[in-house]
Amino acid sequence: QVIADFDMTLTKFAHNGKRCPTCHNIMENSTVISEECKKQLQGLLDKYYPIEIDPKRTIEEKTPEMVKWWNEAHDLLISQKIQKDKLVLTVRESDARLRDGYRVFFDELKKQSIPLLIFSAGIGDVLEEVIRQAGVFHPNVKVFSNYMDFDESGILQAFKGQLIHTYNKREGALLNSDHFQELKNKRNIILLGDSMGDLTMADGVHSMENILKIGYLNDKVEEREAQYMDAYDIVLEKDETMDVVNGILKYITAKN
Repeated sequence: QVIADFDMTLTKFAHNGKRCPTCHNIMENSTVISEECKKQLQGLLDKYYPIEIDPKRTIEEKTPEMVKWWNEAHDLLISQKIQKDKLVLTVRESDARLRDGYRVFFDELKKQSIPLLIFSAGIGDVLEEVIRQAGVFHPNVKVFSNYMDFDESGILQAFKGQLIHTYNKREGALLNSDHFQELKNKRNIILLGDSMGDLTMADGVHSMENILKIGYLNDKVEEREAQYMDAYDIVLEKDETMDVVNGILKYITAKN
């Protein structure tokens, strides 16, 4: 099975020198958000993103800050009374981009009946719409993420379930043990991530035999390179493609 982060792992970090949006950014950059709210969300990014990627801080130090960031951002989004039926257009008009080679990746996994779990601290509704519009939301794809909760008139009123942020994916993996129980015979894992927090996404897997951890190092490469080289088996620096992953999948599936 393949377990992958979404933002800046399956999607591009940058395209033609311009940063690509995360699921949260797609909402923040859209017309469904007021200018005042955009300013406040940008303020949160400026405050918390440097903490998220700071190699000198421990995950224990970062975690409470991430909880604050996600909760404050979600409260701002809820205050905007976002309509569910605007999501399709919001995604269509965004600069969201999956990595080059994404179609080969998704289609090959489907063809080989390999389960793909996308484990995201983003917004599940937006994430699903991105892959649906790309034509790759196949039946073998399962998503764990933060989902919006709309009232009966289709207005965002809350977020469902336990919050998933960058550094609590282990808890999310253990909470969703039913999913891993269903796949208990799938003991070989390819894990794809772009942060230290993504390394725990497979912690719910039953009796794992082999795991290959592939990390995309997108930002602050020199400062974080040693940390990533220690943690991941393969580190891809400033690589906006799925080429390495697709090459590995092709090799494995050819042998079987």
